[in-house]
Amino acid sequence: MKKFKFMPFLFLFIFLVEGMTGLNCGKKDDTYNMGVILSITGAGSIYSKDGVDALELAVAEINAKGGFLGKHQIKLIIRDDQTKPDVAVTVAKDLILRDKVKVIQGTYSSACAEAIKPIARENKVLHIAAISNSENITKVNFSPYTFQVVPNSYMQAQAVVLGVGALAKKNNWKEYVTIASNYEWGRSTQNNTVALLKKSAPNLVLKKEFWPKLGETQFTTYITAIMAQKPDFVIGSIASQDNASWMKQAGDFGFFKKIPYPGSLISVTELILQAKTIDRGTVGLCRAPFFAHMDNPIMAAFVNSFKTKYGRYPSDWAVMEYDAVYALKQAVEKANSIDTEKVREAMTGATIETTRGKLTFRTIDNQLSCSSYIGIVADDPKYPFPIYKDIVEVKGPDSWRPEQEIVDARKTEKK
Repeated sequence: MKKFKFMPFLFLFIFLVEGMTGLNCGKKDDTYNMGVILSITGAGSIYSKDGVDALELAVAEINAKGGFLGKHQIKLIIRDDQTKPDVAVTVAKDLILRDKVKVIQGTYSSACAEAIKPIARENKVLHIAAISNSENITKVNFSPYTFQVVPNSYMQAQAVVLGVGALAKKNNWKEYVTIASNYEWGRSTQNNTVALLKKSAPNLVLKKEFWPKLGETQFTTYITAIMAQKPDFVIGSIASQDNASWMKQAGDFGFFKKIPYPGSLISVTELILQAKTIDRGTVGLCRAPFFAHMDNPIMAAFVNSFKTKYGRYPSDWAVMEYDAVYALKQAVEKANSIDTEKVREAMTGATIETTRGKLTFRTIDNQLSCSSYIGIVADDPKYPFPIYKDIVEVKGPDSWRPEQEIVDARKTEKK
Protein backbone atom coordinates (compact mmCIF):
# COMPACT_ATOMS: atom_id res chain seq x y z
CA MET A 1 0.00 0.00 0.00
CA LYS A 2 2.91 2.36 0.68
CA LYS A 3 3.75 1.97 -2.93
CA PHE A 4 0.48 3.66 -3.97
CA LYS A 5 0.55 6.26 -1.20
CA PHE A 6 3.00 8.45 -3.17
CA MET A 7 1.39 7.98 -6.60
CA PRO A 8 -0.59 11.27 -6.47
CA PHE A 9 2.66 13.15 -5.75
CA LEU A 10 4.37 11.33 -8.61
CA PHE A 11 1.60 12.29 -11.04
CA LEU A 12 1.73 15.87 -9.80
CA PHE A 13 5.50 15.97 -10.30
CA ILE A 14 5.23 14.59 -13.85
CA PHE A 15 2.48 17.08 -14.65
CA LEU A 16 4.57 20.01 -13.44
CA VAL A 17 7.68 18.87 -15.30
CA GLU A 18 5.75 18.35 -18.53
CA GLY A 19 4.06 21.70 -18.08
CA MET A 20 7.38 23.47 -17.63
CA THR A 21 8.85 21.63 -20.60
CA GLY A 22 5.90 22.63 -22.71
CA LEU A 23 6.34 26.23 -21.69
CA ASN A 24 10.00 26.12 -22.64
CA CYS A 25 9.22 24.50 -25.97
CA GLY A 26 6.67 27.15 -26.73
CA LYS A 27 8.90 30.00 -25.64
CA LYS A 28 9.75 32.37 -28.47
CA ASP A 29 13.41 32.48 -29.43
CA ASP A 30 14.53 36.10 -29.13
CA THR A 31 17.80 35.55 -30.98
CA TYR A 32 18.27 37.37 -34.28
CA ASN A 33 20.08 35.10 -36.75
CA MET A 34 22.23 37.17 -39.12
CA GLY A 35 23.63 35.30 -42.11
CA VAL A 36 26.81 36.38 -43.85
CA ILE A 37 27.94 35.24 -47.29
CA LEU A 38 31.40 36.46 -48.25
CA SER A 39 34.37 35.16 -50.19
CA ILE A 40 36.47 33.79 -47.36
CA THR A 41 38.41 31.98 -50.08
CA GLY A 42 38.76 32.75 -53.78
CA ALA A 43 39.34 35.99 -55.64
CA GLY A 44 37.44 38.12 -53.12
CA SER A 45 39.22 36.93 -49.99
CA ILE A 46 41.29 40.07 -49.31
CA TYR A 47 38.28 42.39 -49.20
CA SER A 48 36.05 39.84 -47.50
CA LYS A 49 38.36 39.37 -44.52
CA ASP A 50 38.00 43.04 -43.61
CA GLY A 51 34.26 42.78 -44.13
CA VAL A 52 33.98 39.84 -41.71
CA ASP A 53 36.06 41.64 -39.09
CA ALA A 54 33.84 44.72 -39.28
CA LEU A 55 30.66 42.63 -39.07
CA GLU A 56 31.96 40.87 -35.98
CA LEU A 57 32.89 44.20 -34.38
CA ALA A 58 29.48 45.75 -35.06
CA VAL A 59 27.62 42.70 -33.76
CA ALA A 60 29.77 42.59 -30.61
CA GLU A 61 29.03 46.28 -29.94
CA ILE A 62 25.28 45.82 -30.34
CA ASN A 63 25.18 42.59 -28.33
CA ALA A 64 27.08 44.28 -25.49
CA LYS A 65 24.03 46.53 -25.14
CA GLY A 66 21.55 43.65 -25.18
CA GLY A 67 21.23 43.16 -28.93
CA PHE A 68 18.59 44.65 -31.22
CA LEU A 69 16.07 46.67 -29.21
CA GLY A 70 18.12 45.79 -26.14
CA LYS A 71 16.72 42.25 -26.01
CA HIS A 72 17.46 40.38 -29.24
CA GLN A 73 21.00 39.04 -29.23
CA ILE A 74 22.49 38.72 -32.71
CA LYS A 75 23.90 35.38 -33.78
CA LEU A 76 26.34 35.79 -36.65
CA ILE A 77 26.48 32.82 -39.04
CA ILE A 78 29.25 33.16 -41.62
CA ARG A 79 29.50 31.16 -44.83
CA ASP A 80 32.09 31.09 -47.62
CA ASP A 81 30.83 31.32 -51.22
CA GLN A 82 34.36 30.84 -52.64
CA THR A 83 33.56 33.73 -55.04
CA LYS A 84 31.34 31.29 -56.98
CA PRO A 85 27.63 32.03 -57.73
CA ASP A 86 26.57 28.36 -57.54
CA VAL A 87 28.18 28.01 -54.12
CA ALA A 88 26.53 31.27 -53.01
CA VAL A 89 23.13 29.84 -53.95
CA THR A 90 23.78 26.66 -51.96
CA VAL A 91 24.91 28.43 -48.81
CA ALA A 92 22.10 31.00 -49.07
CA LYS A 93 19.49 28.24 -49.11
CA ASP A 94 21.22 26.55 -46.20
CA LEU A 95 21.30 29.75 -44.15
CA ILE A 96 17.62 30.39 -44.81
CA LEU A 97 16.20 26.89 -44.43
CA ARG A 98 18.44 25.43 -41.74
CA ASP A 99 19.74 28.43 -39.80
CA LYS A 100 16.54 30.48 -40.13
CA VAL A 101 18.37 33.73 -40.79
CA LYS A 102 16.37 36.93 -41.13
CA VAL A 103 19.02 38.73 -43.18
CA ILE A 104 21.95 37.91 -45.43
CA GLN A 105 24.87 40.36 -45.37
CA GLY A 106 27.11 40.16 -48.42
CA THR A 107 28.39 39.26 -50.93
CA TYR A 108 31.79 40.18 -52.42
CA SER A 109 31.01 39.19 -56.01
CA SER A 110 28.17 40.96 -57.83
CA ALA A 111 27.49 37.72 -59.68
CA CYS A 112 26.96 36.02 -56.32
CA ALA A 113 24.71 38.87 -55.16
CA GLU A 114 22.52 38.53 -58.22
CA ALA A 115 22.39 34.76 -57.76
CA ILE A 116 21.09 34.94 -54.18
CA LYS A 117 18.75 37.90 -54.69
CA PRO A 118 15.76 35.84 -55.95
CA ILE A 119 16.28 33.29 -53.18
CA ALA A 120 16.14 35.98 -50.51
CA ARG A 121 13.04 37.46 -52.11
CA GLU A 122 11.26 34.11 -52.42
CA ASN A 123 11.88 33.39 -48.75
CA LYS A 124 11.24 36.99 -47.62
CA VAL A 125 14.70 37.40 -46.14
CA LEU A 126 16.50 40.74 -46.16
CA HIS A 127 19.61 40.98 -48.32
CA ILE A 128 22.09 43.83 -47.80
CA ALA A 129 24.89 44.24 -50.33
CA ALA A 130 27.82 46.15 -48.86
CA ILE A 131 30.71 45.21 -51.17
CA SER A 132 29.22 43.84 -54.42
CA ASN A 133 28.09 46.88 -56.36
CA SER A 134 26.82 46.12 -59.86
CA GLU A 135 23.88 48.45 -60.40
CA ASN A 136 21.92 45.47 -61.74
CA ILE A 137 21.62 44.15 -58.20
CA THR A 138 18.94 46.78 -57.60
CA LYS A 139 18.27 48.21 -61.07
CA VAL A 140 16.69 45.18 -62.79
CA ASN A 141 14.80 42.13 -61.50
CA PHE A 142 14.06 44.38 -58.56
CA SER A 143 13.59 42.83 -55.14
CA PRO A 144 12.12 44.90 -52.29
CA TYR A 145 14.21 42.77 -49.90
CA THR A 146 17.59 43.75 -51.41
CA PHE A 147 19.39 46.95 -50.36
CA GLN A 148 22.79 48.40 -51.32
CA VAL A 149 24.96 50.43 -48.94
CA VAL A 150 27.80 50.74 -51.48
CA PRO A 151 27.95 53.19 -54.42
CA ASN A 152 26.87 51.09 -57.39
CA SER A 153 28.77 50.61 -60.64
CA TYR A 154 26.93 53.45 -62.40
CA MET A 155 27.65 55.86 -59.54
CA GLN A 156 31.27 54.75 -59.51
CA ALA A 157 31.54 55.27 -63.28
CA GLN A 158 30.13 58.79 -62.95
CA ALA A 159 32.85 59.61 -60.45
CA VAL A 160 35.53 58.17 -62.75
CA VAL A 161 34.26 60.19 -65.71
CA LEU A 162 34.31 63.37 -63.65
CA GLY A 163 38.02 62.95 -62.92
CA VAL A 164 39.14 61.39 -66.19
CA GLY A 165 37.21 63.84 -68.33
CA ALA A 166 38.98 66.78 -66.70
CA LEU A 167 42.40 65.12 -67.02
CA ALA A 168 41.79 64.19 -70.66
CA LYS A 169 41.00 67.79 -71.50
CA LYS A 170 43.98 69.10 -69.54
CA ASN A 171 46.46 66.63 -71.06
CA ASN A 172 44.95 66.51 -74.54
CA TRP A 173 44.44 62.74 -74.31
CA LYS A 174 42.93 61.11 -77.39
CA GLU A 175 42.99 57.32 -76.93
CA TYR A 176 42.56 54.93 -74.03
CA VAL A 177 42.37 51.25 -73.16
CA THR A 178 40.34 49.44 -70.49
CA ILE A 179 41.10 46.34 -68.47
CA ALA A 180 38.30 44.82 -66.40
CA SER A 181 37.60 41.50 -64.70
CA ASN A 182 35.30 39.46 -66.90
CA TYR A 183 32.30 39.02 -64.62
CA GLU A 184 29.23 41.01 -63.58
CA TRP A 185 30.93 43.83 -61.66
CA GLY A 186 33.79 44.31 -64.11
CA ARG A 187 31.47 44.31 -67.12
CA SER A 188 28.94 46.64 -65.51
CA THR A 189 31.59 49.12 -64.35
CA GLN A 190 33.50 49.11 -67.64
CA ASN A 191 30.35 49.40 -69.77
CA ASN A 192 29.01 52.30 -67.72
CA THR A 193 32.38 54.09 -67.72
CA VAL A 194 32.80 53.79 -71.49
CA ALA A 195 29.21 54.91 -72.18
CA LEU A 196 29.47 57.93 -69.87
CA LEU A 197 32.88 58.92 -71.23
CA LYS A 198 31.45 58.83 -74.73
CA LYS A 199 28.83 61.36 -73.67
CA SER A 200 31.12 63.68 -71.71
CA ALA A 201 34.23 63.41 -73.91
CA PRO A 202 33.08 62.27 -77.37
CA ASN A 203 36.52 62.85 -78.92
CA LEU A 204 38.11 60.13 -76.77
CA VAL A 205 38.62 56.85 -78.61
CA LEU A 206 38.54 53.45 -76.90
CA LYS A 207 41.34 51.55 -78.65
CA LYS A 208 40.93 48.14 -77.02
CA GLU A 209 39.25 46.28 -74.17
CA PHE A 210 41.02 43.61 -72.11
CA TRP A 211 39.01 41.10 -70.10
CA PRO A 212 41.04 38.90 -67.70
CA LYS A 213 38.99 36.21 -65.99
CA LEU A 214 37.92 36.61 -62.37
CA GLY A 215 40.65 35.06 -60.26
CA GLU A 216 43.42 35.82 -62.77
CA THR A 217 46.87 35.78 -61.15
CA GLN A 218 49.18 36.20 -64.15
CA PHE A 219 48.89 39.56 -65.92
CA THR A 220 52.14 39.66 -67.91
CA THR A 221 50.48 39.12 -71.30
CA TYR A 222 47.90 41.82 -70.54
CA ILE A 223 50.56 44.26 -69.41
CA THR A 224 52.71 43.83 -72.51
CA ALA A 225 49.69 43.91 -74.83
CA ILE A 226 48.40 47.14 -73.29
CA MET A 227 51.82 48.79 -73.45
CA ALA A 228 52.05 47.80 -77.11
CA GLN A 229 48.86 49.76 -77.77
CA LYS A 230 50.58 52.93 -76.47
CA PRO A 231 47.36 54.48 -75.14
CA ASP A 232 47.26 57.93 -73.56
CA PHE A 233 45.77 56.34 -70.45
CA VAL A 234 44.24 53.13 -69.07
CA ILE A 235 41.15 52.63 -66.90
CA GLY A 236 41.04 49.49 -64.78
CA SER A 237 38.13 47.72 -63.12
CA ILE A 238 39.87 44.99 -61.14
CA ALA A 239 39.45 44.24 -57.45
CA SER A 240 40.66 42.32 -54.39
CA GLN A 241 43.23 39.54 -54.94
CA ASP A 242 43.17 40.12 -58.70
CA ASN A 243 43.92 43.81 -58.17
CA ALA A 244 46.80 43.06 -55.82
CA SER A 245 48.37 40.77 -58.42
CA TRP A 246 47.72 43.20 -61.28
CA MET A 247 49.17 46.23 -59.50
CA LYS A 248 52.23 44.35 -58.25
CA GLN A 249 53.07 42.87 -61.64
CA ALA A 250 52.29 46.05 -63.59
CA GLY A 251 54.40 48.02 -61.14
CA ASP A 252 57.33 45.65 -61.68
CA PHE A 253 57.10 46.44 -65.41
CA GLY A 254 57.17 50.16 -64.73
CA PHE A 255 53.68 50.29 -66.25
CA PHE A 256 52.31 53.09 -64.05
CA LYS A 257 55.35 55.30 -64.66
CA LYS A 258 54.82 55.06 -68.42
CA ILE A 259 51.05 55.07 -68.76
CA PRO A 260 48.57 57.12 -66.67
CA TYR A 261 46.06 54.96 -64.79
CA PRO A 262 43.43 57.49 -63.65
CA GLY A 263 40.12 56.75 -62.00
CA SER A 264 40.80 53.06 -61.50
CA LEU A 265 39.82 51.27 -58.31
CA ILE A 266 42.54 51.85 -55.72
CA SER A 267 40.83 51.27 -52.40
CA VAL A 268 42.31 51.67 -48.93
CA THR A 269 43.29 48.00 -49.19
CA GLU A 270 45.53 48.70 -52.18
CA LEU A 271 46.91 51.84 -50.55
CA ILE A 272 48.01 49.71 -47.60
CA LEU A 273 49.22 46.66 -49.52
CA GLN A 274 51.09 48.69 -52.14
CA ALA A 275 52.27 51.38 -49.71
CA LYS A 276 55.93 51.14 -50.74
CA THR A 277 55.46 50.74 -54.48
CA ILE A 278 52.32 52.59 -55.55
CA ASP A 279 53.12 55.66 -57.62
CA ARG A 280 52.41 58.88 -55.82
CA GLY A 281 50.45 61.28 -57.98
CA THR A 282 48.18 58.56 -59.39
CA VAL A 283 44.52 59.60 -59.58
CA GLY A 284 42.52 56.82 -57.99
CA LEU A 285 38.98 55.89 -57.01
CA CYS A 286 37.67 54.38 -53.79
CA ARG A 287 34.26 53.70 -52.27
CA ALA A 288 34.46 54.44 -48.56
CA PRO A 289 37.83 55.79 -47.37
CA PHE A 290 37.82 56.27 -43.62
CA PHE A 291 40.18 59.27 -43.83
CA ALA A 292 37.58 61.28 -45.78
CA HIS A 293 35.22 61.29 -42.78
CA MET A 294 37.37 61.45 -39.66
CA ASP A 295 35.45 64.58 -38.66
CA ASN A 296 32.35 62.38 -38.26
CA PRO A 297 32.22 61.09 -34.64
CA ILE A 298 30.75 57.77 -35.82
CA MET A 299 33.67 57.19 -38.19
CA ALA A 300 36.26 58.31 -35.65
CA ALA A 301 34.85 55.91 -33.04
CA PHE A 302 34.73 53.06 -35.54
CA VAL A 303 38.32 53.58 -36.67
CA ASN A 304 39.47 53.65 -33.06
CA SER A 305 37.54 50.48 -32.18
CA PHE A 306 38.69 48.66 -35.32
CA LYS A 307 42.34 49.60 -34.73
CA THR A 308 42.13 48.61 -31.08
CA LYS A 309 40.67 45.20 -31.88
CA TYR A 310 42.59 44.30 -35.03
CA GLY A 311 45.72 46.43 -34.96
CA ARG A 312 45.16 48.01 -38.38
CA TYR A 313 43.12 50.67 -40.14
CA PRO A 314 39.77 49.69 -41.70
CA SER A 315 39.42 49.41 -45.46
CA ASP A 316 36.48 50.58 -47.58
CA TRP A 317 35.04 47.07 -47.22
CA ALA A 318 35.15 47.18 -43.44
CA VAL A 319 33.49 50.60 -43.40
CA MET A 320 30.60 49.48 -45.60
CA GLU A 321 29.94 46.18 -43.81
CA TYR A 322 29.93 48.04 -40.50
CA ASP A 323 27.42 50.54 -41.91
CA ALA A 324 25.29 47.65 -43.19
CA VAL A 325 24.81 46.27 -39.68
CA TYR A 326 23.95 49.67 -38.24
CA ALA A 327 21.57 50.40 -41.11
CA LEU A 328 19.71 47.26 -40.10
CA LYS A 329 19.81 48.25 -36.43
CA GLN A 330 18.23 51.61 -37.20
CA ALA A 331 15.52 49.97 -39.29
CA VAL A 332 14.76 47.57 -36.44
CA GLU A 333 14.48 50.50 -34.05
CA LYS A 334 12.24 52.41 -36.44
CA ALA A 335 10.00 49.36 -36.78
CA ASN A 336 10.29 48.58 -33.04
CA SER A 337 10.39 44.96 -34.13
CA ILE A 338 12.65 42.29 -35.61
CA ASP A 339 9.81 41.08 -37.84
CA THR A 340 11.28 41.05 -41.35
CA GLU A 341 8.33 42.67 -43.11
CA LYS A 342 8.19 45.50 -40.61
CA VAL A 343 11.96 46.00 -40.79
CA ARG A 344 11.91 45.97 -44.60
CA GLU A 345 9.18 48.60 -44.66
CA ALA A 346 11.11 50.70 -42.14
CA MET A 347 14.33 50.51 -44.17
CA THR A 348 12.65 51.42 -47.47
CA GLY A 349 13.23 55.12 -48.03
CA ALA A 350 14.86 55.50 -44.60
CA THR A 351 17.46 58.11 -43.72
CA ILE A 352 20.18 56.62 -41.55
CA GLU A 353 23.30 57.73 -39.66
CA THR A 354 26.46 56.10 -40.98
CA THR A 355 30.22 56.43 -40.66
CA ARG A 356 29.98 58.39 -43.92
CA GLY A 357 27.31 60.79 -42.68
CA LYS A 358 23.53 60.93 -42.94
CA LEU A 359 22.38 58.97 -45.99
CA THR A 360 19.05 57.89 -47.50
CA PHE A 361 17.83 54.78 -49.30
CA ARG A 362 16.22 55.75 -52.62
CA THR A 363 12.80 54.15 -52.78
CA ILE A 364 12.86 53.13 -56.44
CA ASP A 365 15.89 50.86 -56.08
CA ASN A 366 16.86 50.66 -52.36
CA GLN A 367 20.21 52.25 -53.25
CA LEU A 368 21.83 54.24 -50.43
CA SER A 369 22.81 57.79 -51.36
CA CYS A 370 26.47 57.12 -50.58
CA SER A 371 29.39 58.84 -52.27
CA SER A 372 32.28 57.76 -54.45
CA TYR A 373 35.70 59.32 -53.92
CA ILE A 374 38.51 60.29 -56.28
CA GLY A 375 41.84 61.83 -55.35
CA ILE A 376 45.58 61.91 -55.83
CA VAL A 377 47.67 59.23 -54.13
CA ALA A 378 50.04 60.99 -51.72
CA ASP A 379 51.89 60.43 -48.46
CA ASP A 380 50.51 61.74 -45.20
CA PRO A 381 52.54 61.91 -41.99
CA LYS A 382 49.54 60.75 -39.97
CA TYR A 383 49.45 57.34 -41.64
CA PRO A 384 52.00 54.60 -42.45
CA PHE A 385 50.61 54.35 -46.00
CA PRO A 386 49.58 56.85 -48.67
CA ILE A 387 46.06 58.24 -48.77
CA TYR A 388 44.29 60.59 -51.18
CA LYS A 389 44.97 64.31 -51.21
CA ASP A 390 42.71 66.84 -52.93
CA ILE A 391 39.96 64.26 -52.50
CA VAL A 392 36.69 64.89 -54.31
CA GLU A 393 33.56 63.35 -52.83
CA VAL A 394 31.00 62.68 -55.55
CA LYS A 395 27.67 62.54 -53.71
CA GLY A 396 25.18 59.77 -54.37
CA PRO A 397 22.34 61.99 -55.66
CA ASP A 398 24.82 63.66 -58.05
CA SER A 399 25.96 60.37 -59.51
CA TRP A 400 23.21 57.78 -59.48
CA ARG A 401 21.20 56.83 -62.55
CA PRO A 402 18.10 58.99 -63.22
CA GLU A 403 14.93 57.28 -61.99
CA GLN A 404 13.25 57.39 -65.41
CA GLU A 405 16.07 55.33 -66.89
CA ILE A 406 15.47 52.70 -64.22
CA VAL A 407 11.75 52.68 -64.99
CA ASP A 408 12.52 52.29 -68.71
CA ALA A 409 15.02 49.47 -68.04
CA ARG A 410 12.43 47.57 -66.03
CA LYS A 411 9.85 48.00 -68.80
CA THR A 412 12.30 46.57 -71.32
CA GLU A 413 13.05 43.72 -68.94
CA LYS A 414 9.40 42.67 -68.87
CA LYS A 415 9.04 42.50 -72.67
